[in-house]
Amino acid sequence: MAKTFITSLGLLALLTPTQAFAQVIPQPWVSVGGKDGDVTYAVGARALNFGVELGVGTDGATGVDVLRFVRLPVISPYVGLGYYSEDKGVAFSGGVQVGATDNVFVGAGYNSVRGINGQLGIRF
Repeated sequence: MAKTFITSLGLLALLTPTQAFAQVIPQPWVSVGGKDGDVTYAVGARALNFGVELGVGTDGATGVDVLRFVRLPVISPYVGLGYYSEDKGVAFSGGVQVGATDNVFVGAGYNSVRGINGQLGIRF
């Protein structure tokens, strides 16, 4: 009887359906910041805890960063690595995004080419 009960519990745990997402919807954001007195801009999107951000930094340098998010209950910290033109080279970034409402999130971050920035994004 005990073997049957343990086997039944194991099968129940194994076959219990888990939540699945029918489609992946990216979460876009815009970012404005500054470094060395210059205003910097970026747009980004996040899906499956990865993100891509296209930015314009100091001296007109443009580049792209690939971000990795850590999903926590309220906040989502991230780190990133990118490459920028105008001899800026490799850029490092990090920051955090926080859900303000069900459909809006805000964030703050730092990028070695674009400086400190604030973010505003939406969830669909």
